[in-house]
Amino acid sequence: MSNESLERIARNKNVARAAARQLSMEQLHKLAEVIGEVIEQKNDEERRRQEEEALKARKLAEIREQINEAGLSVDDLVPEQPKRKRGRPPKKADNA
Repeated sequence: MSNESLERIARNKNVARAAARQLSMEQLHKLAEVIGEVIEQKNDEERRRQEEEALKARKLAEIREQINEAGLSVDDLVPEQPKRKRGRPPKKADNA
């Protein structure tokens, strides 16, 4: 089954029913079990991602607080970037 057909089945209940008619009850139960496992895995991945984002936000807040307590700003920590010259130098340099 292609990704497009799975999306089509997921979007339309009638399409899902038509696809289900082609399967036996045993196959339908197995499909429901597999889909349940996939949903559980996706939920776990999403929960882990949210936990990682929350941890990252907490660490960032702690670092900002420490910077403020030390009387510094983010600009103090980031060195100034050298200014780049734009364009190309002239081919013939005038010595005048």
